[in-house]
Amino acid sequence: MAISHRTTPHARTSRRLAGVLLAGLMTSGIAQADGLEATEAQLRLLPGDLPGAGYFRLHNDGEASVTLTGADSDAYGNVMLHQSMSEEGMSSMHAVSELEIAAGDTLEFVPKGYHLMLMKRAQPLAVGDQVEVTLTFADAPSLPVTFDVVGPTDL
Repeated sequence: MAISHRTTPHARTSRRLAGVLLAGLMTSGIAQADGLEATEAQLRLLPGDLPGAGYFRLHNDGEASVTLTGADSDAYGNVMLHQSMSEEGMSSMHAVSELEIAAGDTLEFVPKGYHLMLMKRAQPLAVGDQVEVTLTFADAPSLPVTFDVVGPTDL
């Protein structure tokens, strides 16, 4: 007895819809690992060889604090943790060696605050591209995060 493997139009549509939903979940800008979740990841692209800036929210849903120690990306030769500050009307920016995120807390990387400074672009990028950045921790596994590339005025 032969078994037929024909699919109905309804089954094909259901499979296509499931594939679209899965692809959407994979590119929704959320990265999770071991109680850490990075969301709203955007990389502000500046013209020429000017450094880019990475912004995101990092939530620690674990039971212990974690220490963010850096980041890496194949798209840039150097990625650093930075903080922008304003004192007595003067703005400044400096490198930060590590940032602790307590259990249950969220650390926001935002303009005029903590951010990633991405320097020495290794490949051409354009608004609409995506860039993989791996966050590194002293006491947790690395967390790969997909950043959406946006223009300088999009944040």
